[in-house]
This record gives sequence, structure tokens and C-alpha cells, in this order.
Amino acid sequence: MQPLDELLKECEVLHGHMCAGQLLGARMSMLGCRLLELDDPKVADRKKLLVWVEIDRCMADAVGAVTGVRLGKRSLKFKDYGKVAATFLNTETNQAFRVVALESARQLADERYPEITEKSKRQFRAYREATDDELFKVERVAVNLRDVDLPGSPRSRVICSKCSEGINDGREVHAEDGRILCVSCAEGGYYSPID
Repeated sequence: MQPLDELLKECEVLHGHMCAGQLLGARMSMLGCRLLELDDPKVADRKKLLVWVEIDRCMADAVGAVTGVRLGKRSLKFKDYGKVAATFLNTETNQAFRVVALESARQLADERYPEITEKSKRQFRAYREATDDELFKVERVAVNLRDVDLPGSPRSRVICSKCSEGINDGREVHAEDGRILCVSCAEGGYYSPID
């Protein structure tokens, strides 16, 4: 694994700036890879790692920068739980760990560095110097991974009977009347057609 300072430079380039969330995500990713015994997630171990991030904030970009996982490669998964957390899975061993940022880490920054007036600078320094145990809760987990969730070519493709749009990899909904629907036609989408 690259040193933290090198990884932070890559995080800053990808994300556009450096912040405490980037540092937390970088440290979280380094810990997740260490737990899975993956030393080179971007090259030698790239096909062994899947990561689920639980928030769409700075931390998620850092996870991608440090590990090389990407949505487009299907190695990065997103669950919108609003939590500063990620689950790291080694696909060869099926071993997985969920790493969650502790709320107490924010207080740690305030307690250790009250002389630093700017909150973000206080957090950055604390997150850089704290131990993994002070920053994160780690739990071994089992991940329900279906074949259609793995990287690679689509395993299936069907057409929504209502909107006629294609649906890949088992994301369709089987309606009670037997129709195959996309999620937005079955449950409502995040958008509404105007015309």
C-alpha cells in the first residue's frame, strides 16, 4: 500500500480539494485493505476487491482514489444510508469488514486541539494522528453477493414492459400481473417526465 501522504495527493486530485472527510476516507480504505490483506488494491489485487460506500460525500471519493474501485467497473457499490461507513470484501476469500467512522472522533478533535479555532483544521489534525481504534468501529460481516452484482459483462438484460427501457443484471421488478418493470415504473423514480 502506498504511504498516506501519496494517497492523500491522489485523493485531492480526484476530489478537487483536501478535507477531513478525504483523510477519513483514505484511512478507512487503508484499514479495510489491511484487514483483507490486500497490499496493492489498484493493481495486483484490483480484481479481488469490492467496496460498498454508505454516503455520497467526500469520504466516498477517497475510497475510490485509495483503492481504485469504481462504479463503472462495478467494483464500487453505493448504498445511500447517509453513514460514514464502507464495507470491504475480498472476493477470493469471501472475507468482509465494515468500517464505520466513530462519532467520538469529532469530539476527539475538539478535546485534543481546542487551540485550533477552525473546525476543519482541528478535525484534519486529529484524524491524521489518531489511532484506527480512535477513529473507527470495525466489524466482520457477511455480504450477500449475487452473481449479477459481480464486475464484468451483464449477466442478464430484459426490457421494461411499460417504458421499453433496458434493465441489466436482475434489477427488474416482477409485477403481480406478470409484467416485467424497471424500478422507476414499478415504484416511482427520482424524476418525473415533464411532457
